[in-house]
Amino acid sequence: MSFKVGDFVFVLDDDLSGEITSISNGVITILTEDGFELDFNSKELIKQEKSNALKQNIFKNNSFQDVVSEKESKKRKQVTKKPKERYEPTFEVDLHIHHLTNSSRGMSNHEMLNLQLDTARRQLEFAIHKRMQKMVFIHGVGEGVLKMELGYLFGRYNVKYYEANYQKYGLGATEVYIYQN
Repeated sequence: MSFKVGDFVFVLDDDLSGEITSISNGVITILTEDGFELDFNSKELIKQEKSNALKQNIFKNNSFQDVVSEKESKKRKQVTKKPKERYEPTFEVDLHIHHLTNSSRGMSNHEMLNLQLDTARRQLEFAIHKRMQKMVFIHGVGEGVLKMELGYLFGRYNVKYYEANYQKYGLGATEVYIYQN
């Protein structure tokens, strides 16, 4: 293999590399990356390809700290919830009639109330089956008939119920705590 001054070479059987500084009588002197001049026989060296030399030179210009800081993952901003919000129930059931059916036209008040109560019963049984601890039924203020009927419904299950968070729901919601065995 032909070598010339300025070529970048690797040393066989050793973890050394460097640039050729001089060639005399078959002895090749290289300047290592650490700044040492070492002598080698031409059979002990391998010439580096130009594409690899280009890559090597690209990384020589960057400091180690720059590369590390680029690779470090940026810390995510953690979303903190207030202690009150952590324990807020996430499962909400809106019992307003317009959320349960496309049109309430032609339905009597009794039919609408039964639809709302059936929906409440199904959702409560679903929450019990899925072992959810808390849920909120949004019933609205109105005359209080649905709220009173929900109280009778909850009395048949192993639950505790009370007014939901006023700031979030106003007066028209009931929070249910489900006791799990």
